[in-house]
Amino acid sequence: MAAHVKNHDYHILPPSIWPFVGATSAFVMLFGAVIWMKGSVDLWGMTLAGPWLFAAGFIGVLGVMFAWWADVVRESNVGDHTPVVRIGLRYGFIFFIMSEVMFFAAWFWSFFKHAMYPMGPEAPAVDGVWPPVGIETFDPWHLPLINTLILLLSGATLTWAHHALVHEDNRNDVKWGLILTVVLGVIFTGFQAYEYSHAAFGFAGNIYGANFFMATGFHGAHVIIGTIFLAVCLFRLQAGHFTPERHTGFEAAAWYWHFVDVVWLFLFASIYIWGS
Repeated sequence: MAAHVKNHDYHILPPSIWPFVGATSAFVMLFGAVIWMKGSVDLWGMTLAGPWLFAAGFIGVLGVMFAWWADVVRESNVGDHTPVVRIGLRYGFIFFIMSEVMFFAAWFWSFFKHAMYPMGPEAPAVDGVWPPVGIETFDPWHLPLINTLILLLSGATLTWAHHALVHEDNRNDVKWGLILTVVLGVIFTGFQAYEYSHAAFGFAGNIYGANFFMATGFHGAHVIIGTIFLAVCLFRLQAGHFTPERHTGFEAAAWYWHFVDVVWLFLFASIYIWGS
């Protein structure tokens, strides 16, 4: 019996089906997105069209995310997340954020490249002018500035919640800090949708619109994901999951939200101010 006693701080994971199901669902979602954008694809005598394959893969990905993270939460609650395991989780999330940094770097690269070196079919039309002739950009000092202040305020309320948890163990302040952050995230998303509905340019037909909507749109998607992340932390807080010593999930959500804040500051400075 002594040979089976755990004498280390690592958590040995049981076999799980979620990596396989997650990879399969992600492939189906990507393949479905290609079919949806292309219009239709003939495959083995069948004609595939529409968003249905993409929707099926997307639902599969969401299901895997829910089930897999629920397993991680259960592991934390039963004590499997030792200090060594928590360090590994933090390193893993740091690497994830680094990959996100490179993801957004691609959109910034594309925006600045086309701004400074316009090439291709549009070059004769823009004649070295950025934004291209005919593009009416947003005034950065109206709604974009308001959204900037909203995100900065949300970062402050989240920092308040984090400080209340780690240094004061004041669960009431943590709760209200998270509630305010989630509400501000929802307001930001609503203003972003309003801004999109009043855009004087579209996604297709010009490189400025494509870069603008890809960069700000993916940021908006990250805001939505971060808002859900923080809402889950709020529910977990109400369930008594977090303590000043054990709050890795809350810490990851805070890191993610601050990353989203910083990306927006770069977007505001480069695309809204410099790009206008």
